[in-house]
Amino acid sequence: MTAATTSSTTATTVASTTGQSATSVTLSDEAKAALATKDFVTVLSETRAKLLALLKEAARTSPLEGDKLAVDLSSLDSRELFAMGKDDTFTPDEQKAAGIEMQRRFESAMAGPAGLAKVTGNFTALYKAAAEFLDALGPEEKADADWIAGRAAVTDAQKQLATDPKTFPDAGEDDPVALYLALVEAGEQIKPQPIADVATTARKTLDALYADAIKTGKAPTFNKSTSVGTYIDMSKFDSRTLSSIVLDSTGKFTVEEASAAKTAMRGKSGAALVAGFQSAAKSSDPTAFSQNIMSLFGGMSTEERQAAGWSESFYQAAVDSYNSTSKLTQMFAEAGGDSTGFMSWMGK
Repeated sequence: MTAATTSSTTATTVASTTGQSATSVTLSDEAKAALATKDFVTVLSETRAKLLALLKEAARTSPLEGDKLAVDLSSLDSRELFAMGKDDTFTPDEQKAAGIEMQRRFESAMAGPAGLAKVTGNFTALYKAAAEFLDALGPEEKADADWIAGRAAVTDAQKQLATDPKTFPDAGEDDPVALYLALVEAGEQIKPQPIADVATTARKTLDALYADAIKTGKAPTFNKSTSVGTYIDMSKFDSRTLSSIVLDSTGKFTVEEASAAKTAMRGKSGAALVAGFQSAAKSSDPTAFSQNIMSLFGGMSTEERQAAGWSESFYQAAVDSYNSTSKLTQMFAEAGGDSTGFMSWMGK
């Protein structure tokens, strides 16, 4: 599996024990079931229609500009991206754009666990995230030679880590994690869409929602309890879109819009923290919560951290907590205790 052809999933995992992502497409169980039963001919047709709509909205004939994405493809699911990247009915530019978006999603899934591995020196969570990412892809992609080779490499790496979690595994040239880390080291990973461009898309989306509400005769509102208006639910926006509205570096949004986006952004980040805490509470590792925070932080863009109120000092506190707890655990073990006894001593 090459870095350029690593594919995407509808949800990415960025923590060792809880799944969160800076940017993700989340489907309900019903939608996933419907997706699984859809034949590939239908997927191709729907992908073409969606792409044409995206190009029309962006007033473009190609999704690329200067070998970079010029159209937001985040609304396409993994099977649609695979169809767009592999089927010859799509132009070379369209196929390349699909590959870039696939790689972007994989890199997004790896960012948090990779940041965690830098602190802990343990690569287990990183490869676990890669395995979960690959396993969530569509059946057509799983039959592809690149997926088969990449998944086999990840399995091999996990076997090596089972006996030595702090030595980076040698899983061959098809290892997608090793390829990702090499790109990061070279500074060649895919950069996120400029926040100004995200803001432009967000503005268009909000205006379209307002127009739809007005057509029904009900004024748009951010009041969830409204009985006379149409509620505009900001929580449905992804975190980077919300960040562009909260920060409003381009002056495109009203105070009310920025406030609603901030509430939604804080809700998402709060839910991620709660999930991380609940997951850690079930773990036998006293450092689990600190690790979850570090992983979540690493998976967020600078703008997302700023909009959510996650400062560098917040991250450093998690790092310090991890280091001090790890040291205490080690000292406890050296004194003749075990992890279970330490957890009891800590009140868990």
